[in-house]
Amino acid sequence: MKRKTRLLSIIFVTAFFISGCGLIGSPSDKRSPTIHNSQTISIVISNLGMTFPSGMDENDNRYLNYIEEETGLEIKVTTPPTEVYNEKLDVIMSSGNLPDMIHVYEPVWFGNYAKQGAFMPLDDLIDRYGPNLKEKIPAEIWDRVRYGGKIYAVPSLNEVSGVELVYARKDWLDRLGIKPPVTLDEYYEVIRAFTQDDPDGNGIDDTIGLTFTANLGRSSPFFGAFGTQINSWFERNGKLVNGNILPETKEALAYLAKLYKEGLLDREFPLNLQNNLYEKIKNGTVGLFSAAWYDTRGPIADNMKKDPNAQWIALEYPTGQNGLKGVYDKDIIRGYNVIPAGSKNAKSVIQMLDFIVSDYKNLKLGFQNEIWHLENGKMVTNFEKHDEHLYRGIYQSLVDVPDPVLFRERLDSLGDFQLYTNLEMIKKNVIKNKFYGIPTPAMSKYDKKLDGLQDIFTRIIMGIEPIDSFDTFVERWKQEGGDEITKEVNEWYRTRGRAGLEDGLDE
Repeated sequence: MKRKTRLLSIIFVTAFFISGCGLIGSPSDKRSPTIHNSQTISIVISNLGMTFPSGMDENDNRYLNYIEEETGLEIKVTTPPTEVYNEKLDVIMSSGNLPDMIHVYEPVWFGNYAKQGAFMPLDDLIDRYGPNLKEKIPAEIWDRVRYGGKIYAVPSLNEVSGVELVYARKDWLDRLGIKPPVTLDEYYEVIRAFTQDDPDGNGIDDTIGLTFTANLGRSSPFFGAFGTQINSWFERNGKLVNGNILPETKEALAYLAKLYKEGLLDREFPLNLQNNLYEKIKNGTVGLFSAAWYDTRGPIADNMKKDPNAQWIALEYPTGQNGLKGVYDKDIIRGYNVIPAGSKNAKSVIQMLDFIVSDYKNLKLGFQNEIWHLENGKMVTNFEKHDEHLYRGIYQSLVDVPDPVLFRERLDSLGDFQLYTNLEMIKKNVIKNKFYGIPTPAMSKYDKKLDGLQDIFTRIIMGIEPIDSFDTFVERWKQEGGDEITKEVNEWYRTRGRAGLEDGLDE
């Protein structure tokens, strides 16, 4: 669960760079009025890996200044390094010098501290000072941030239902006389040919049929062909079972181990970071990979600029023998805004968040007639200014809410990169995670230990461990906390329909 959460955080940061904060909110008739209380609040948030224009920083820039002017607040911002963000939050929580608000991404972190009484309940504050928050965030989402019947976070929502789909070099397929693959067997033949048959025609053995990133990032479609996903929960015989221990996962690992043994899977995948993957795509080394929906505007576009003959197409998801296919879904909650217990400025924090969710035009799209303008009723983006102002997402993403119409309009304004089409294809093929509650107590207790056990998946694929070592992993997983987690998850599953869901964190 932790690995997936970190992966999704990385994916969101990358998506923000590539698609330019494409998550579009909706206009409101209840825009928060200007608040003139000269209150100073301190907040801890992620900088999302963004950089600021010369002369600006996280505490002095046009968008933060705009929020301060509109709310009358003075906002002191701290942005711990993204690489150690959660570790820094732990230090802050134990420091005794707490800020007025913290934005966190990991549900395990949120659930753990909420149960310790570390946060302030927000129900009354939201009722009094958060009309836009109440309007735009659905009731069922508020239920998911409750403990003891009280709300302990203002959530930020995802607008996309999934991330990955498979893209391949069409010009390589055409050169080799191969049709786009659909079945796993057909995928194997394409991956083999892209590796061994000189698809780029340069007479050099320099191509990679398939690549992943470290910790099996970008592998979701291949697990989906076996009807499973890592770190997801599936119903089996009326009960929930973790995908990590399903027999289908063992089958998927065996398939990938065969590719690796035959030299068809990138030998360097255990070391690949996001930038390594991008460079290999850009430089024309890779012929097929599980792309993020926004990669058509990133490494794929860069490859086609570098090689005018390069053509890329989205493929059907690899389909297993039982007709199974798909990729993991994204949880609707992307982040949590919490107010540490004892804060004297909680009212101002809620007013700030309420303003952010109310002002989609300036905070999500950028300033009109500078970043974008309407031309014959359509949105047109100034890409140079758009890229210069990407940092606005540091503040806007604190409270994001969906709006499908504006979302598509925004994506279309970014150019002909099939962004909306990609997302629609993913949406039709996501494999739903059956557990969507706040992490259980056992998850908080055993998360790090079980996360470490998953390294065996990579070792199995590389041939360092035999495939049957998966069975040993399953037993260890169960003994070292997995059985306890499974029991709690199934108790949640049994009671999740209880009227009112009055205790979201207990479920």
